[in-house]
Amino acid sequence: MITHQHPQPQKPDRVVVIGARGFIGKAVHSRLKAESVTVLALTSDDVDLMAPAAADRLAAAFRPTDAVVMLAALTPDKGRDASTLVKNLVMMQHVCAALEKSGCAHLVYFSSDAVYPPELSRVSEETPASPRDLYGVMHYAREIMARSLAGMPVLVLRPTLVYGAGDPHRAYGPTEFWRSVREEGKIELRGTSDDMGVEMRDRIHVADVAALTVLCLLHRTAGTLNLATGTSRSFREVADLVASQFAGKIAVVPTPRKIPITHRYYDVINLIEAFPDFRFTSLDEGIRRVHGKTSGTN
Repeated sequence: MITHQHPQPQKPDRVVVIGARGFIGKAVHSRLKAESVTVLALTSDDVDLMAPAAADRLAAAFRPTDAVVMLAALTPDKGRDASTLVKNLVMMQHVCAALEKSGCAHLVYFSSDAVYPPELSRVSEETPASPRDLYGVMHYAREIMARSLAGMPVLVLRPTLVYGAGDPHRAYGPTEFWRSVREEGKIELRGTSDDMGVEMRDRIHVADVAALTVLCLLHRTAGTLNLATGTSRSFREVADLVASQFAGKIAVVPTPRKIPITHRYYDVINLIEAFPDFRFTSLDEGIRRVHGKTSGTN
């Protein structure tokens, strides 16, 4: 559940985006600038969050009136092992230590839907977190660290699968399918010829993630919110949509499935009630945007 500290939107004095060079960070930064919100964009070039001096450097940069968006993390492509877990916790420890010194007006922590058990087919904010791997454990631990900070409203955002042009992570989904067509002329789907790509998933365009984040900042929203559209479609549907962007017939072929078939649907009533005027980018339109921006045709 979430609450708006500002029933009517108000621009924060300044927003500090930690991890502003990442896929979502860039989109949030761009959206804030479009809304004429003052932004301090921090990357690892500005502050190495693993360094012992990181907390002091951040504390010197923060103002008590800042809204802070914490996006920096080592993503699963960098590792899902214990070493990566510890590094991510150290990064969050330094951010929390800095905030304990400086204070802030609002903290937004970007978590992940990996905190939910993968076998659950229906999820809402009321679903208990019960991560099954170290990546999910990391995010849940960092959520608790954020909520332990006294004297500031904290919002935890748990996005589902995020896609869009410029996604560097090569996760199984729309952007990777597009790359596969460009590089190999085909799309590989997990499964057999009879059941390839049947898994149902919700997907949200990175521009929608950024827009919702800014809305939360304008309302100084606190609590926990899943970032999902409420509409799930199969990987096969996604592959066919991607293939349709290209001239000629694109082969969609099976590749061995290494994990059991699971489906995921989101109850997004809390998001709808919080932002009733928000309209999501449809998957069809989002994939067209990926194709247009990445191929230079739009």
